Amino acid sequence: MRRMTRLIASALVLGAVVAGGAVARSATASASNKNWFPEQVHLKLTPSTPQLAACMPNVRVNVDVQLTTERLGFDTFTVNAFNLPPNTTFTVFLLQQAGPPFGAAEYIGDFTSDWRGRALNSFKLIVQEAFSSTLVNGQRTRVDLNQVGAWFADPAGDDFCLGPNSPVTPFDGDGEAGVQAFNSANTTPLPAP
Repeated sequence: MRRMTRLIASALVLGAVVAGGAVARSATASASNKNWFPEQVHLKLTPSTPQLAACMPNVRVNVDVQLTTERLGFDTFTVNAFNLPPNTTFTVFLLQQAGPPFGAAEYIGDFTSDWRGRALNSFKLIVQEAFSSTLVNGQRTRVDLNQVGAWFADPAGDDFCLGPNSPVTPFDGDGEAGVQAFNSANTTPLPAP
């Protein structure tokens, strides 16, 4: 009986030591998480042409990217815009080149302005390591997508500035969009992996 009591007591002590170590590791991990701040990238998108800039002189389109792929498996890409045309939807792409001919492109989402011309939307995706891969002359080619562009989602969305016969582009899920409204040509590109 004494032997059984010692065995049980030893098991209880060992269990307490293991549990205590797990709690200490958990507290250490929580403490290190409290001090973790993700790297952030800030971009200012500007109108894609002088004509669009003249039609939207006070527009501000800010993009903030929290680079958290290494830790969370995705980055957070947030668009915060002011003084847009009201009640207008824009499509957002990661691009090889900010302006024409754009090169490779990845459609990542939309944002829509309210009646005051304000818009806010966030997307969770891999941004810093975004790339396109395709075959060129039988060879696999990788292209980093370090630029950003936004298009009028509706082909008529740009009519207030360009008139009713403005070009229709394929930069929307339904294959019909207006022209590129904003891009990152005048800001530092997204960092390469």
